[in-house]
Amino acid sequence: MLKNSTSGYGLVAIALHWLMALAIFGMFGLGLYMVTLNFYHPWYHDALETHKSIGILVGLALVARVIWRISNPTPAGLSAKPLENTAAHLAHMLLYALIAALLVSGYLISTADGRSIDVFGWFQVPSLLQVENLEDSAGEVHEFLAWTLIVLVVAHAAAAVKHHVISKDNTLRRMLRPGL
Repeated sequence: MLKNSTSGYGLVAIALHWLMALAIFGMFGLGLYMVTLNFYHPWYHDALETHKSIGILVGLALVARVIWRISNPTPAGLSAKPLENTAAHLAHMLLYALIAALLVSGYLISTADGRSIDVFGWFQVPSLLQVENLEDSAGEVHEFLAWTLIVLVVAHAAAAVKHHVISKDNTLRRMLRPGL
């Protein structure tokens, strides 16, 4: 089952979910590693270019995910508690918003000097504006958003585990198996 139904997620939604989850944790880890490197470290520039390139790809995946979500039915919430279903919906919207804001702040850091972003040599994302000292303030915002996103993602994962272990419902299983 590729598409979502009112009862479960399809393979495309599940694949996009896990692809982005892996990318976000990987990008967070790479970001933590990058800030420990000095300018003369052999991997300093490569780590930065890799981080930027993956960030652009995550942005494309986010656009695909939002389009897919809009164009497919959203499976009904599993909880009998309407407040819990509403909280889950709001948490998902906040995750999307945080990812988008993180991508924008990363773009601003990378292009504030007028240079474009080279994405693995495949294509370039141009700089749309050049603002002096923008990269410093955008960097602070980027770091704050990254930590906020990771905290929310951990809470999201904990909620899924809670549903699986305590509530014993299919919340976690339906993100692992299409149509469930």
